[in-house]
Amino acid sequence: MVAHAPLRTEFLTTESMSADLEFTGERYVPGTAGEIAHEHWHRYAFARRFVAGRRVLDVACGEGYGSALLSEAAASVIGVDIDADTLAHARSAYADRPTVQFIEGSASRLPLADGSVDVVVSFETIEHLDAEDQPRMLAEFARVLTTDGVLVISSPNRPQYSDARGYVNPFHRHELDRDELVRLVEPHFPAQRWHRQRRYFGSALWCEEMNGEFEASVGDATMAVAAAPPVAMYFVVVAARSRDALPAAYRSLSLFTDGDDRELDRVDREAREVLRLDALLRTSDEQLRDQVRHSRELQAMVEHRDDVIKERDRVEAELRGELARIIADRDRLAGEILAQERIIGYRESVRWWLLLPWLRARRFWNRIRTA
Repeated sequence: MVAHAPLRTEFLTTESMSADLEFTGERYVPGTAGEIAHEHWHRYAFARRFVAGRRVLDVACGEGYGSALLSEAAASVIGVDIDADTLAHARSAYADRPTVQFIEGSASRLPLADGSVDVVVSFETIEHLDAEDQPRMLAEFARVLTTDGVLVISSPNRPQYSDARGYVNPFHRHELDRDELVRLVEPHFPAQRWHRQRRYFGSALWCEEMNGEFEASVGDATMAVAAAPPVAMYFVVVAARSRDALPAAYRSLSLFTDGDDRELDRVDREAREVLRLDALLRTSDEQLRDQVRHSRELQAMVEHRDDVIKERDRVEAELRGELARIIADRDRLAGEILAQERIIGYRESVRWWLLLPWLRARRFWNRIRTA
């Protein structure tokens, strides 16, 4: 086992050191919650075993927390980043680290002399470069490394990181799969040791008398078998020009968690919130079903009301027609009665009685003539 200084928890829990930097999704900033914290912290903690007493270059160092973490084991650390404001923050935040310096520069054009460092660390950098700049970046790593130098590099595994999740990171220029990363690394660093990184949920049993061995199982209530390495969300590659230059001692499994269980607490809080929202959703669903039932009852009542209105309108139309006929009959009868009254009135007059003998005589004469 390679000894190194204990991990200082303050780099994993303190948020104030990055108060003047905002997490945009392009570079990790301490204090940012979520799986990104474990992933970034773990890589630097993992790399410390390769940098003990050596000159280290941290490419795309960003906020500088990783360079500071490596300096606990390394002889010296140079952090290089292309963003001047971020480097100004790093110089201020880690001014108490005399073995760390921060220099502005590009990953594809490093501001260092040939063979000037023993270890190059570059985590989640290569995907931020255009495809044509990525070979230049690897060539620069080879240039600044000593002959027996070691490269520790990570890269998201595109089929899992993006394709399988339908996810597009707007800050990534050109993501790689394993074969593409091999083709970039191999010309300069043919000796490679590959590690797969991803969040891994399960249970841990720790022996208080640690002997360096481990086992990993996968299964369920009915079976348990030896676990294979999971599909990589990220690849972490330790590479060198020769097998002899690769660190002889290495761990098959590396676990990491934050010192104050902040991430576990966050996951628990989110789980409780999911349960709360689920209960609220079930309550809302029941209320919604009641509202749907009530709505259907109201709809049935409205439809019945509409039927009643239609029937009322039909009856009213028939009654209006019948009333019109009655009024017409009334007006006709009134006319007939008026005519009869006129006849009766006429026949009751003196003139009528004076004409009546003459009318009868003429009717009699017409009968005789006709006969």
